[in-house]
Amino acid sequence: MVKGAIVLTLSMIVTGAQAQTRPSTLSMPCQASRQLVLSRGAIVLGTGGFTYDRFVRDQSFCDTTEFAQAAYVPSPDAPQCFVGYRCKQGPREWWD
Repeated sequence: MVKGAIVLTLSMIVTGAQAQTRPSTLSMPCQASRQLVLSRGAIVLGTGGFTYDRFVRDQSFCDTTEFAQAAYVPSPDAPQCFVGYRCKQGPREWWD
């Protein structure tokens, strides 16, 4: 009986962690999304429906084979809100 209670408790903890949702740019003002990226350095944000991406404060959060590209997301107060950067694979092209 005790073993069953422990398993049940552990499964509830794991389920609770899995149920956490990522912050969404659609549910907060542009500046709040930008501040999250600035304060955490790198964060995954929802950008609408089932879409999401990883946003970074600057190039230092990208791998050495990646470059930082300006990232704009939708928000309630701005259709194109600059939140930081996305890390893109490969060498930077001259037109980026």
